[in-house]
Amino acid sequence: MRVLLSTYGSRGDVEPVVALAVRLRELGAEVRVCAPPDEEFAELLTGAGVLMVPFGQSARALMTAPAPPSSSNLPRRAAELIAGQFDAVTAAAEGCDALVATGAMPAAAGARSVAEKLGIRSVSVTFQQLTLPSPHRPPLAYPGRSFPPDVTDNRVLWDLDAQSIDALFGEALNTNRASIGLPPVDNVRDYVIGDQPWLATDPTLDPWQERPDLDVVQTGAWILPDVRPLPAELVAFLDAGTPPVYVGFGSMSMRASTDAAQVAIEAIRAQGRRALVGHGWADLALIDDRDDCFAVGEVNHQALFARVAAVVHHGGAGTTTTAARAGAPQVVLPQLADQPYWAGRVAALGIGAAHDGPTPTFESLSAALKVALAPETRARARALAGTIRTDGATVAATLLLDAVSRERPPGSA
Repeated sequence: MRVLLSTYGSRGDVEPVVALAVRLRELGAEVRVCAPPDEEFAELLTGAGVLMVPFGQSARALMTAPAPPSSSNLPRRAAELIAGQFDAVTAAAEGCDALVATGAMPAAAGARSVAEKLGIRSVSVTFQQLTLPSPHRPPLAYPGRSFPPDVTDNRVLWDLDAQSIDALFGEALNTNRASIGLPPVDNVRDYVIGDQPWLATDPTLDPWQERPDLDVVQTGAWILPDVRPLPAELVAFLDAGTPPVYVGFGSMSMRASTDAAQVAIEAIRAQGRRALVGHGWADLALIDDRDDCFAVGEVNHQALFARVAAVVHHGGAGTTTTAARAGAPQVVLPQLADQPYWAGRVAALGIGAAHDGPTPTFESLSAALKVALAPETRARARALAGTIRTDGATVAATLLLDAVSRERPPGSA
């Protein structure tokens, strides 16, 4: 059985797909992954023994570009991404029995269109529930396309969301669909979501409220086990004193905060703590040569977060889940998209603090750190850690392979 997994986005969009690929392969499937051409993603997939099919522009280059995405350049970027997706997925999907589509909306739309053309089963997956229509909350607004402030009915806002997505991505998608003989799609969002989308998040961190008109399968988060040892120099730093506070913003460029490392280190020191700085895509660095701080690049967060006093981060789904699973209190400085949601969930669960806005000051971060470093916060974080499921990738892989097996004729290879 052959399966193609397709994604486009940051590390948080790629690593869960690798987790699923590994589990599918362990269950006997042949797997390949379409992903952005970034070197770190290629290394991640190579290390997992999974074939990578690169497509599109570097995700890191897009995320760290001086000009952020806007309503004026999103349609052009979407058109380029969809065209690249059609080419890459069409070639990679040859002989496949199923396709899993996730990542940026236009990329997922392109992948599902190719699956439709080839007549193979496809599943749409999201790593946060905010793209799934719900009467219980409003949708996310795309850059430059904010919703009217006087509209508060969530159902109306979701209708406006569908119109906005069509305006941004509809023409590019339908032009490419026409080129391979497919009819136009009149609602891009609902086409991508499909009849039974998968929500690959932990039900404790991200509880889904059932609704009769949308059949969502919540598999649990797709966690890629990391067995890499921590670097010897990092272990020496950890062993040399009390647990430090980790600060890192993953794939975020931190455009709105030019002194994030300075503010973070000073605020951490003010709490009487040592600091551990993760470079990330923002290229955070130490501010002096004092021995109470240490900087790291790509390391095993699953092992590291179990040894820190708290984690200061951007609020990506993956980082939030990893910190929660490690029992580490969190301070979330949300930058964009779903990150304010995860910040709110951390605060609501009492396992950390949600920073107000993307730009920290010494005062604002110090206040958040006091909450995260309080004994009662650590106690709640440790208690919640044991509830985080680790079988999400197994659940998803089994569901997919069982569904394909039921559809295949007896005796087929």
